[in-house]
Order: sequence, then C-alpha cells, then structure tokens
Amino acid sequence: MALKSTVFKADLQVSDMDRHYYQGHALTIAQHPSETDERMMVRVLAFALNADEALVFGKGLSSEDEPDLWRKELTGEVDLWIELGQPDEQRIRRAAGRANRVIVYTYNGRAVEPWWKKMSSAVARTKNVSVIDVSPATVEALAALTERTMQLQFMMQDGQAQVISGDAVIPVELTTLA
Repeated sequence: MALKSTVFKADLQVSDMDRHYYQGHALTIAQHPSETDERMMVRVLAFALNADEALVFGKGLSSEDEPDLWRKELTGEVDLWIELGQPDEQRIRRAAGRANRVIVYTYNGRAVEPWWKKMSSAVARTKNVSVIDVSPATVEALAALTERTMQLQFMMQDGQAQVISGDAVIPVELTTLA
C-alpha cells in the first residue's frame, strides 16, 4: 500500500515592500512521503518570494508534467514555473518552452556547485530561466520551523528577506546564479 502525503497548514502573511504586495495566504501543503522538511519549507519560501493570488502548488514530486509551483494566466498559459532542487537539462528546457518565466531554487548546499558547473551553459542558452541558491543556513532554520500548523510572516525590503515565526527571525540568504 502506498504511503500518503502528510498535510501541513500555514498561515502566511506576506509583506513584500519591493513589489508592493501585502497579502495573507492560507496554504495547504501536501508533503510527499519522500519529501524532506527542508524541501517542503523551501517550497513555502519560494511561494513567499513569488507570492501572488494566482500562484499555486503543483504536484511536484508526484508528477513529471507539473512544477513545484506555478502561476497560470486566465487563458491557461503558464506565466511562471518554479522548480526546486537540481533539475536536469531536459526538464529545464521543457519548462522554458512551456512558461514565460522559469525560476529554479536550489538548496542542497555543496551539491549545488557541481550541478551548476554542469548546467550553467544550458541555462545561459535560455532567456527566461533564473537560478537562485538558498543558503544551507536558511534551509536548516526554515526546517526547524516545521509544524503541522504554522503561523509565518515573510518580509521583503530592499532585496533583504526574512521569515518570522513566533520569536524566531530567520534572515533569508539567496544567491542568484543566473
């Protein structure tokens, strides 16, 4: 019998002063049985960084045809496709062909460097793909916040972001690779 996903709830308050976006989101996050807390919380962070009323979680690990997050236009056209981890070149090219904009969030610490050396030339050939690395310290701190029900605040100002939960204030350290 297949294992079922674990369901998490997050009340996410986004205050993004750089984009002038201020909104609350009641998120329901299905954690795939093979998904770590780190990966799940990076999905939540990716949602916060790109928060929009039309942004939704895809099937992610459960589907090869959907990203971890995406935003579609009313016409069905994919405006934003968000991948996590270290997707292969074929997956990145497929996403770039299907969406107006693709963002890959890497989060695996030292494993990112060899992946990026291999992928950088392929990404450079695409005009609509960005790659952003989330620091190991940020990923570890976010994973420590994991609870079945979470109250999270995300703040962005002048390119600096932080996640707040209770007394914990986590600076979000991101490095743009492409």
